[in-house]
Amino acid sequence: MTRRIIQGIEVEQSSGNVFADLGLPDAEELLIKSGLAIEITLAMRRLGLTQQQAAKQMGISQAKVSGLMRADFTNLSETKLMECLNRLGYDIEIKLKPTKKPMGRRKLAVA
Repeated sequence: MTRRIIQGIEVEQSSGNVFADLGLPDAEELLIKSGLAIEITLAMRRLGLTQQQAAKQMGISQAKVSGLMRADFTNLSETKLMECLNRLGYDIEIKLKPTKKPMGRRKLAVA
């Protein structure tokens, strides 16, 4: 990451993953989960669903929906979050391709 001084304040350019920048373990997984959680929240608002209605439609408890809306998605797997989006009317495509680097990465793109 690049550091520089702007108006007397040291700033550091983000890597693009705030969780990695904070040094959190499983930063890539957290980034993917947070993107999925944001889409779930946006879908709920777009559909005008209450937490209870959304919970029923997604097949999870209202408590998990409440946690999800407060960015507590640690108790839900990526697979479960994708299933929730399916139940809210989203298609999900997973694209795999070889990388030239020794280790691949995961990326979430929302259309």
